[in-house]
Amino acid sequence: MQWEVVIGLETHVQLSTNSKIFSGAARHFGDEPNVNACVVDLALPGTLPVLNRGAVEKAIRFGLAIKAKVANRSVFDRKNYFYPDLPKGYQISQFELPIVIGGELTFPVHPKKGDPYVKTIHLTRAHLEEDAGKSIHGIIHGHSGIDLNRAGTPLLEIVTEPELRSSAEAVAYARALHALVVWLGISDGNMQEGNFRCDANVSVRPVGSTEFGTRCEIKNLNSFRFLQEAIDYEVRRQIELIEEGGKVVQATRLYDPDKGETRQMRSKEDSMDYRYFPDPDLLPLVIEDEWIERVAADMPELPDSLRARLIADFGLPEYDASVLTASRDVADYYLAVVADGAEPKMAANWVMGEVSAALNASEDASYATAPVTPALLAKILARITDGTVNQKGAKAVFAALWAKEGTEVDALIEKLGLKQISDAGALEKIVDEVLANNAKSVEEFRAGKQKAFNALVGQCMKATKGKANPAQVNAMLRSKLGC
Repeated sequence: MQWEVVIGLETHVQLSTNSKIFSGAARHFGDEPNVNACVVDLALPGTLPVLNRGAVEKAIRFGLAIKAKVANRSVFDRKNYFYPDLPKGYQISQFELPIVIGGELTFPVHPKKGDPYVKTIHLTRAHLEEDAGKSIHGIIHGHSGIDLNRAGTPLLEIVTEPELRSSAEAVAYARALHALVVWLGISDGNMQEGNFRCDANVSVRPVGSTEFGTRCEIKNLNSFRFLQEAIDYEVRRQIELIEEGGKVVQATRLYDPDKGETRQMRSKEDSMDYRYFPDPDLLPLVIEDEWIERVAADMPELPDSLRARLIADFGLPEYDASVLTASRDVADYYLAVVADGAEPKMAANWVMGEVSAALNASEDASYATAPVTPALLAKILARITDGTVNQKGAKAVFAALWAKEGTEVDALIEKLGLKQISDAGALEKIVDEVLANNAKSVEEFRAGKQKAFNALVGQCMKATKGKANPAQVNAMLRSKLGC
């Protein structure tokens, strides 16, 4: 039997606010346990939640970016369950009336087999909620501890329709969503710190069937690799179980990356098990149209729009435009280089080439902190354009700047002796000497061997220690050879 995979993702995105969603406590990762937990986070009697306006604005920004409806009225609910890291015995979330309704995300998919394609996924909703604390095991033998630093951290839970049909599509969607929330500045997306984590709802059904199979939810996947591995394992498990006459039981499962398998955590709850009801301590969230318009006016240019502009206005190939809009950091860096006067295609080549390679080799540098700033790179490219240095010399200047051996482009060109020889008289003398000393290459070129011409160019460059202007050398050689 042929099987179709059905996947829906729920992604929890920690919003990059300074304080928590319902309290003024700081939200810093890596601090000593419980130093960032105030009386509200501890659920001490008599405390009341106060909504963080910044978290609401970040949710509005996301809704606008995915072309969703931002609800003018949404409600916070209590999601009741008991767990040690949830001091109140309930989580404040949104259920029937979320802040963001609908929307879509389009992204490229690169399957292991077959051609790449573009897919659009529709989103069901995105709602605001608070994160839980964290259980810590092993500090004291035989005991577990509770760290409430994370309790109350603002989350935006983003839910897709069950439209993903493979682990490759799920990962491609997750990557696109991750890039978008970082681009918008609503989250830093640090997956190692749990700032972006996915729950995957996975089921299988016979090809052609319109009814959904029984789904299992795989919780807390905090890497794209684990997301793909967990889905692939769960799909195999469910298919083998059904084909052997068994039945898939709805459950919540965890992925064990060491064993490469999922294991059951608990039977899967439905919404009725959480006994949702509106939180009586929080008024409905009312968002006026003027507020949405102010957020819209402050939105950055979105990747799709910028990509189209780079192609239409800057004349870049589609590939270059896609690479340069893969993240906000690289896009901002590239645009700054062009704004400082660099030719767009040349700037694209260098940002995708030298800058990217230097960053990959660096342990702590980023586009924002790169030793070669956009202004410095634009100056290097200007010196290529005006003939002061050739490509090889420019790369030497770039390397010196990156190594912090200097801070001025022109000073480094002089210091390293990289200034190109462009004087026509000096070059003509060198070309004449090369032609006189390489009669065999001259003869071979006139006999139709192009490689002989390249050899003559190489001799000219060697004679000038690479400082000759290659374009002038080529033109001068061709003129003297009568072609």
